[in-house]
This record gives sequence, C-alpha cells and structure tokens, in this order.
Amino acid sequence: MNSKSIKLFCLVLLCLLVISGCGANNESKPTVSPTKNSSPTMTIAASFYPMYIFTLNVAKDIPNVKVIDMTKPITGCLHDYAVTPEDMKNLEGAQFFITNGAGMESFMDKVTSQMPNLKIVDSSKGIQLIKGEGDEGDNPHLWVSISNAITQVGNIGDQLSSLDPTNAPKYKENTKAYIKKLEAERFKMHQALDDVKNRDIVTFHEAFPYFAKEFNLNIAGIIEREPGSAPSAKELAETINKVKSLKVKALFAEPQYSTKAADTIAKETAAKIYTLDPVVTGPMEADAYINIMDSNLKTLQEALK
Repeated sequence: MNSKSIKLFCLVLLCLLVISGCGANNESKPTVSPTKNSSPTMTIAASFYPMYIFTLNVAKDIPNVKVIDMTKPITGCLHDYAVTPEDMKNLEGAQFFITNGAGMESFMDKVTSQMPNLKIVDSSKGIQLIKGEGDEGDNPHLWVSISNAITQVGNIGDQLSSLDPTNAPKYKENTKAYIKKLEAERFKMHQALDDVKNRDIVTFHEAFPYFAKEFNLNIAGIIEREPGSAPSAKELAETINKVKSLKVKALFAEPQYSTKAADTIAKETAAKIYTLDPVVTGPMEADAYINIMDSNLKTLQEALK
C-alpha cells in the first residue's frame, strides 16, 4: 500500500470514529446520580422546639428528608404566638407539618387556609387532656410529661409512615428506637422520684400539670399563669401565704423567663428557687429532650430531698 492509500485509509477511519462517537452521544446521556450534598426532596416542618426534637429522631438518617423548626427562634411556649411572614415562608417548601395539638398552635387556621395542601400531623391523638381553670380551656403542655412525649413520638411516627409510605420502614425503626430511649429515661425518673415524701412545689406557670401528674407531685401554687404577665399584689400575697402554710421548700422558675416574682416569694418565705425546664428551648440536637429531662431529675432530687 502506497503512502496516498495509507493517508486515505486513516482519514476514513477517523471519520468513522467521529460519526460513531456522535451517534453514541445522541442515543443516550449519562444519568447524574444525586450526591450527598444535593438538596433534600422532602421537608418536614415542626411547629416549635419539642416537636422539632421529636421529629428529628423519627426522621433520623433518612436520605433527602429535612426537618425544620418553623418558629425558631422563640423564647418559650407558643401560647398566643402570632405566626410571622418568615414562619409562613419556612412552611412554603414543606410537605408535612408536625404539631403538638391540644390548642397549642393557635395560628393553625391561618396555616391551613393559606396552605391547604400541607399535611398536618397532630401528635396529641389519644392523650387525655387536663382541663384549665375557668375558661382557660385544655392545658396544651403535653410533652412535659415523658409518658405523653412517648405517645406523641408514636403518633408522629405512625402518621409520617402513613403519609410517606416509601420511608415508612425507617420512620418505624427510628420511632421504636427513640421510644426505647424515652422509656429508659422514664423508668430512671420514676425510680428516683416515686418514693419522695416532700411533694409540694410552686411552679412558674401552667407548663407543669402533666409533669406533676406523671410523678404524683402537688402544685401548691403557680407564680405566673401566663409567662410575662406578672402576678398582681393580691395574687403574690396569696401565693406567699400558701407557701408559708404548706411549708413549701421549692420554687421552680424556668430558664426562659425572669425570676423576679419568684425572688420576691423566696424572700418572704423559707423556700429556695430552683430551675425546672419545660423543654421549649434548647440545643437543636436529637438527644436534647432526654438530656433536659435528666437535668430536671437532678434538680428535683436536690429540691425535694
């Protein structure tokens, strides 16, 4: 084969390779697999801190599922909290909304009217509610009782499994594992508190009736029925007299609020101020609820000894 024939052969071969390559590109394009850093495809919003912690555990390690706290940051319970435009913006990308229920989220009408496709998970299902005084309505501070928290976690796990069947096995696995941890903490707390003789306490506001019921404690007085609304002189005097008559030794303030009223009562009585946390703020970590309850246990052991 002469040199001209060799050059012609090489040119034809090169053309065939180019044509073949182009044809392959037109037939199929490589599929790009999602990376670990790709954006979540599902967002679960929680109404406030304790619901966020519970949901964080139920949705733990599920790929492409993100859990957010809609109202972060707030300094305490929702009560009469007014939902903000930023809160609503946080909900825009959410598929599911985890609520405490029992009337805690007073803003739910606004949420459901503006976002009719948002699936609501009510974690209060099956919990017997404590009636408030007068026209106060039911007490919504369910999660402060660790037994109620176990029920709420179970409700969240069950309802998410139903709403998102693809991830149901993982929701159920996580729910079972977290409930086991909560049950261990509950057993530990009952072991330490069930035989305590001194059971009279004065709490900061209406956050602790379920907690008191759980551990058979007697709430002899409440310093502020609504946080931020200081008691009147008459209410303060009545609480001081009750603390004196019952010889209450422990006043329980909350880390989220001022202790001014509690300080006044302590000065007029022999009671000492301790801190009891209703778990409405804290670190955004999966074990936060159990860690705070453990801290509450240590506080009670010291205060009621």
